Amino acid sequence: MDRNLALDLVRVTEAAALGAAKHMGRGDKIAADQAGVDGMRKMFDTINIEGVVVIGEGEMDEAPMLYIGEVVGACGTKVDIAVDPVEGTNSVAKGLPNAIAVVAMAPRGCLLNAPDMYMDKIAVGPKAAGRIKLDAPIHQNLKATAEALNKKVGDLTVTMLDRPRHEEIIRACRDAGARIKLFKDGDVAAALATCFDYTGVDILLGIGGAPEGVIAAAALKSMGGEFQGRLVPYTHEEKSRCIKMGIDVDKILYMEDLIKGNEVYFAATGISDGELLKGVVYPKKDTARTHSVVMRSETGTIRFVETIHKLNKKPSYAY
Repeated sequence: MDRNLALDLVRVTEAAALGAAKHMGRGDKIAADQAGVDGMRKMFDTINIEGVVVIGEGEMDEAPMLYIGEVVGACGTKVDIAVDPVEGTNSVAKGLPNAIAVVAMAPRGCLLNAPDMYMDKIAVGPKAAGRIKLDAPIHQNLKATAEALNKKVGDLTVTMLDRPRHEEIIRACRDAGARIKLFKDGDVAAALATCFDYTGVDILLGIGGAPEGVIAAAALKSMGGEFQGRLVPYTHEEKSRCIKMGIDVDKILYMEDLIKGNEVYFAATGISDGELLKGVVYPKKDTARTHSVVMRSETGTIRFVETIHKLNKKPSYAY
């Protein structure tokens, strides 16, 4: 894939973030999500790709744009696209931190078309890659991560979604002596945080969305981290859907199962302030500033991009 496509993806996530940020704290997560979708979809039309959405806003009858199977782009390189125009819609609606707009892209046929259900996950940064195992006891994974990071288990910070389903995991982590950092929404951003020392996050555990798991794996693959997951169907219908898709629900999904090959791009733009990215700000009339990260797995390049937008000169953006 053309390396210049990486910066094109930043424009896509910027457009989504700028659209969604207009709804910050206004209590309407549906409007925020729609604005993000509108901005992202319109910007895709300017990129020289023939992209198929494999992870998106839902099936065709559920989402008017960026639905699974939709073709995006202005023709060109054939690629798979995974999108979450607003990861953390509740955070945007309530004016809370860690909302981001994200996109992952890989050659056609290389991204897992993960069904919209839950996934059991574990993620670590590059230093602990190769040391974890989804099925291992929690204390064992914590010990292995601590050794890889040259820390004591008591110095580890474990992050996971703040959900009742995680009570046993929280108890096990505390029994082992580790610290816990819960978050309300946005486990893509939380998985990314394991790769950057300044976030203070060492390992992600717990159950979250499967589509978000594939997107997070794309980012971690670009940075040399590790992600493992297993689908968690809660209903007979969900299990039947996995069988129809040829996915073994008992199988641990490793990086190569989620992202085939070593050519994947990932981009994210902050909507609200978070540990990794700053949110959209409006320093003066018709001006906005965004903060993004873009990664390319083939070279391991990670770029942070701060952009000043003159909104009155960008009528095509959905602001």
